[in-house]
Amino acid sequence: MIDSQSSNYSFDSASIPATDQNVVRSRRSCDGGQMLASAPSRRWRDIFWLAVFMIHLAVMGFSLVVLGLNRFEKTDRLNIDKYTNGFMEQHKGLTENYWPMYAVAGGVGTALGCTWLFLLGSHANVMMKVSVHILTTYLAVISVLCFWGELFLWGVVFATGAALQFLYVISVIDRLPFTMLVLQKAVKMVWSLPEVMRVAYVFMFVMLLWVELWSFGAAGVVASSMGVGGCWWLLLVLSVSLFWTGAVLCNALHVIVSGMVFLVLIHGGRESSSIPPSSLMKSLRYAVTTSFGSICYGSLFTAAIRMLRWEIRGVRSKIGNNECLLCCVDFLFHLVETLVRFFNKYAYVQIAVTGKSFNRSARDAWELFQSTGVEALVAYDCSGAVLLMGILLGGLVTGTCSGVWTWIKWTDRVSMVGSTAMLMGMVLVGLAMVVVESAVTSIYICYAEDPLLIQRWDSEFFNQMSEMLHQRLQYRSARARKVLTQNRLDGHIQEIPPA
Repeated sequence: MIDSQSSNYSFDSASIPATDQNVVRSRRSCDGGQMLASAPSRRWRDIFWLAVFMIHLAVMGFSLVVLGLNRFEKTDRLNIDKYTNGFMEQHKGLTENYWPMYAVAGGVGTALGCTWLFLLGSHANVMMKVSVHILTTYLAVISVLCFWGELFLWGVVFATGAALQFLYVISVIDRLPFTMLVLQKAVKMVWSLPEVMRVAYVFMFVMLLWVELWSFGAAGVVASSMGVGGCWWLLLVLSVSLFWTGAVLCNALHVIVSGMVFLVLIHGGRESSSIPPSSLMKSLRYAVTTSFGSICYGSLFTAAIRMLRWEIRGVRSKIGNNECLLCCVDFLFHLVETLVRFFNKYAYVQIAVTGKSFNRSARDAWELFQSTGVEALVAYDCSGAVLLMGILLGGLVTGTCSGVWTWIKWTDRVSMVGSTAMLMGMVLVGLAMVVVESAVTSIYICYAEDPLLIQRWDSEFFNQMSEMLHQRLQYRSARARKVLTQNRLDGHIQEIPPA
């Protein structure tokens, strides 16, 4: 009885009855499944950003080779100086001195990512809980080590990170049980798709190849004699490039996994005979051809906006009655919410199913959540933040391994090598984490499209989602009534003339 009430309650915002709306949604979700399965001809989307990304890859690849060879011992400097114009002078450090540190980072990051994928079916829930609770401690320990090694700036950075992580976990501690439930079901879905896991391993191998080339150029920068400021600026440019490239590969994998999960939910399970053959290859072809421009475009902005939104939500929930601070945070909150309307991770599910442009997909997904009330459930869920904690922990472990070795041999370069090695580890571990995140986004999209899809797949999980949605909508309704009553009372008091 509670389940049916919760399901109907979540659709009260529509102008048609819930039963009729479910029929419309079922028809629409079936149309989406047929659209993905029938492989219609799709138009190329966001071609400008596809061209920008490919040009960026070509330029960056050439630059990395030049930067690495410029400090390589066996390089003929007369041949390479015509590209660098001699802006890097002789230095006691060489590329081959620092490249092994980056090789360790690549090996550790790949090992952590592969271990995550390998243990996904049996110990994923434990690993995610460990990531949430150990990250604060690890950040604090790293900050102490930085202070001990007289790296005061990095010590302050990591100490601040530990404090923010602790405050964030405290602010969302009541949401973690539901978040872990959603993640557990997403892992269950992904583990039933072994072909998806194989694709994830392939993507991780491709990323490892690019990371090795990137580390070759980064090692040449670290070994150069441009000065500390010049090295840091050049490493910053290389880091932005690596972040974008890693995000593109992660989101391409996101589109592939989302397309497969959507098909499984539409057809009622992995064992269904109605799932069309070669579905994985069709999703892969869409992700690397017609939809690749949309993926490149969304990868530039989505991650930064998501992190900002999580932090603002955590602060907003703990402000209390400080009206001045609440007003400032609300302004930032509404600004970020406007950006989320056009840049959100749920767009990748729409891209996988319909092949729309990124902004159109993001807007359609957000309007779907708003019109059905599922946005209240999405806002309550912290699965993206929990997975990000795992990515950060993997990056910290990778950076620590390379940083300690560098500190033993060259203490003046430990910050450069450690920070960039940390980014390498985050990119490699992120490819493993995005498999689960893709399943989470697909589950929410399918629940908003037609809750019966989730009920047919896992009825117990459907009941839990419906009950939580009912509670969140009631909470929002009560909060809105409280604010409205307070505003009316304040207006009435102001209208009373003085005695």
